[in-house]
Amino acid sequence: MKTLIYAHRGASKLAPENTMPAFKLARNAGADGIETDVQLTKDHIPVLIHDENLRRTTNGKGFVQDYTYAQLRLLDAGSWFSSKFSDTCIVSLNEFLRWFRDKPMFLNVELKTNVIEYKNIEQIVYDSLKKHNVLDRTVISSFNSDSLLRMKEINPSVETAFLTSTKMRRLPQYAKSIGADALHVKHRLLDKRLVKRCRKEKLALRIYTVNRPAMMKKCYDLGIDALFTDVPHQAIEYRTLWEKGQR
Repeated sequence: MKTLIYAHRGASKLAPENTMPAFKLARNAGADGIETDVQLTKDHIPVLIHDENLRRTTNGKGFVQDYTYAQLRLLDAGSWFSSKFSDTCIVSLNEFLRWFRDKPMFLNVELKTNVIEYKNIEQIVYDSLKKHNVLDRTVISSFNSDSLLRMKEINPSVETAFLTSTKMRRLPQYAKSIGADALHVKHRLLDKRLVKRCRKEKLALRIYTVNRPAMMKKCYDLGIDALFTDVPHQAIEYRTLWEKGQR
């Protein structure tokens, strides 16, 4: 089985995370999918940004939820990474999907509801994905199990994934108990036993954030479903080398 490669927040080692330049570089590199994070603005527009606070990845301060989308668009979301990205701005989910929908790629949307439980974010995100006709190749992930349960209430056929970096007993069974279709775990939790248990429970297993060649090889050796990486171009290169070694 081929391990799929998702660009984590786009090709985020080459361009500012969760921005159009990073997504376009991921596409150009040949990534199988894109992973991104969604939060809501003051006027309930879903935008792609990882942190609840604007400080790290923009020239703004305060929280995403306290700004309208029009206000957020005025911020510089690229200079923190490199001056050549100074005209880069925060992108809305709809703007991203207009670009993404005709690309032959998979999508992972992480609902950032583990710190702030944005009201109706599940329905708003679902409606956007449905409008752009990408639901059948999208997985919705979250650290917040309530968000995943709400998404399943909207449409039981939507693929959901429980995200965790914590070692838990009976982790695959817990994911199944909340109706999740997949488990997304931090790379240090990956071992043969977890792979075996996920297969037994018929859960897809995807690993984050895999940037080191040794961990990439481990993922390929164990035949996991997908990995998330900041360097999709390198992950693809190593996967090609690994495949040649299997022949």
